[in-house]
Amino acid sequence: MAAIAALHSLPEDNVIRALTGFSTRNPWKVIALWAVVGIFLSGLGQALLFRATQSQAGDFLPSTYDSAAALKIAEERFGVDPDANAVTVLVARTDGKPLTGGDERTIGAVAEKLGRRHVTMPESDEGGPAFLAKDYSQTPRFSPAMVAPDRSFELLSVQLTGNVTDPGLQNLYRTVRDDTRQAFAEEDLRTGFTGGLADMVDTVDAEETTTMVVGILMIGLIVLINILVFRSVLAAFVPLLAVALVGGAASGAVVGVAMLTGIKLDPGTPSIINVVLIGIGVDYFLFLLFRFREQLRARPDLPARTVSGEVSARVGIAITSAALTIVAAFATLGIATFGQFRVLGPAVAVSVLVMLLSSLTLMPALLAVTGRKMFWPSRALAHEPRPGMSARVGDLVARRPLAVIVASLALLGALTAGLTGIRMDFGQGGGAHKTAAASTAAEITRALPAGVSDPATVYVQATDHRPLTTGRLAALPTALAEVKGVGKVGTTVLNDDRTAARIDLYLTADSQSAQARHLVAGPVRDTVARHTPAGTEAHVGGTAAIFADVSTAVDHDLAIVFPVAAVLIALILLALLRSLLAPAVLMIAVSLGFAATLGASTFFFQHLLDKPGVNFVLPLVLFLFVVALGTDYNILISDRIREEMEHPGPARAAVARAVRHTAPAIMTAGIVLAASFGSLGVNADPSTQQIGFATALGILLSAFVLSLLLVPALAALLGRGIWWPLRPRREQGHHLTDPPAEQPYRDGDLVH
Repeated sequence: MAAIAALHSLPEDNVIRALTGFSTRNPWKVIALWAVVGIFLSGLGQALLFRATQSQAGDFLPSTYDSAAALKIAEERFGVDPDANAVTVLVARTDGKPLTGGDERTIGAVAEKLGRRHVTMPESDEGGPAFLAKDYSQTPRFSPAMVAPDRSFELLSVQLTGNVTDPGLQNLYRTVRDDTRQAFAEEDLRTGFTGGLADMVDTVDAEETTTMVVGILMIGLIVLINILVFRSVLAAFVPLLAVALVGGAASGAVVGVAMLTGIKLDPGTPSIINVVLIGIGVDYFLFLLFRFREQLRARPDLPARTVSGEVSARVGIAITSAALTIVAAFATLGIATFGQFRVLGPAVAVSVLVMLLSSLTLMPALLAVTGRKMFWPSRALAHEPRPGMSARVGDLVARRPLAVIVASLALLGALTAGLTGIRMDFGQGGGAHKTAAASTAAEITRALPAGVSDPATVYVQATDHRPLTTGRLAALPTALAEVKGVGKVGTTVLNDDRTAARIDLYLTADSQSAQARHLVAGPVRDTVARHTPAGTEAHVGGTAAIFADVSTAVDHDLAIVFPVAAVLIALILLALLRSLLAPAVLMIAVSLGFAATLGASTFFFQHLLDKPGVNFVLPLVLFLFVVALGTDYNILISDRIREEMEHPGPARAAVARAVRHTAPAIMTAGIVLAASFGSLGVNADPSTQQIGFATALGILLSAFVLSLLLVPALAALLGRGIWWPLRPRREQGHHLTDPPAEQPYRDGDLVH
């Protein structure tokens, strides 16, 4: 009990007050420092982003996985460049007739000519300072692949080296594609392009307008919500501008740390960071704005700078705890085995810490500078607003807590029922757009096995120091040819010193499909294990094998990350709420919210839309985002309930006041954060669509059901006993946040 009692005087409180106090006393210095640092780091991050990322999923797997071992043999024994990207080119006659011998000779001659042409990319295509630009100029490697059995087309393989997510390489591909198309068109031959790089560029081009429109709509929605809530120009735009500045600084800091340490980021990490920071940054600013407006209205005699300092110190405690909850949740990904998770977690954690620092410095400084002008031209500070929705919700929760609890649990339980029959979908999924690359792939599969442009590969390595021969390995390709689902087995290729061999497998299923993953992880690997000659070791690689191993790694990580993150979040709640019972209540609430969100998402995608299942990363993403971010709102309402219970009077009246004062901030912040994540729902990638939909739903449930209904109702039902074993001390005398005694339930609503 002594340890819990010591939490009443946490040293972190003094640190928070020191930061917010300094910022409100020296606001212009703080704003200037953030502006300089933010602009510098934003520019640096954009310039170095694609040097700090890697796009090959297999590179994120530990070496103990079979596909990772295959990649190592490919690089060390066959000189395969890990950044190499193969583009498959389909060449056919424009009149649709079968290729003739002369056509094939023409195709070979044109390919040879293109393979000698060095493609130079101008520095202006890369963007950023010239000394930081990555030069993707290179000579594409053209090589013949195969002719369709019906001679309807011939396939060529073109190799380009670089990061597929980098606009520089994408521009290089566009140049190579256009040159190739023109060269064959001059010979009256048509071309089609497919493969990972081709499909990505086509998808980027198809989504360009949609992405821009969605981004504009999201920003417009945030501004509109702020205008409706505060009826102020500055309150609508200042939070967004501040968060954009800090978000750029945070992304730059992450990229800079990655470059200095040699760690490679996943290409999706920067976009996830941006979404998270926009959401939580605007949330934290809204928490401060609502409390700032409340206190300016309640204490018109105090200078705005004094009020901003007091408000920032008080709300800063809740914001710090909320941010540390997110940091703790994502930091646990550092113990994951899958590299994408292991890198994503610390990256988001660092970004949130940067946003937390801005919440304790930049945001208070902006409040101190703008003062009451922050809410111009609204006259909301001049009068007490009429009782609104938040007052009615607070009154309902305080007067009928048991009914509210039953109704909330019924809703969450109904949504959780959607978990029945849940299946994990490990498919990457194609884009919503019917791209040219997808059409070319479909044309190829009508004449050849679906996996012909992206084969699975068996690598065999000698362990007894005896040279390998095709005869020694003959039993292995023969056995693989009999595996159902393997359409064709390529010729056994030995490396120069005959220490390793490569056998390509052309599967009848697309390499990114669930069928291909099951085939490789099961029958193919089983066959390889049984027929690998003595004195050798064999590993199965390729896209299907990599995705099969990724699914295994994710399952392993889920079992570790969930409990560790839950314990860390519980410890933070324990430190903030200074109670044993209250953290347990919040953890149960957020667990119910997580289950309800996953259940609703399963029902919607798997049962209603008849998808193969929910994306395999969705449970982890939901746990991190919904539990960690949703806990922000629970922390805010719980901290305010505790604060209100420190005043004299009934506990239920304190709960009603807490809901009345906090509901507008939580509702507004929840809508903004849900809109931020919901913007991902229009993405062409089905997995991103699921993440956007599910996370937005989870945030709304956390804000409107858990934080405004279930948690306050439980606090009203349990009274001050919820803070067992240390109940809030009932303070006497004047307090900055003392409620007006004449109106215990009437104050504030969502709009006024």
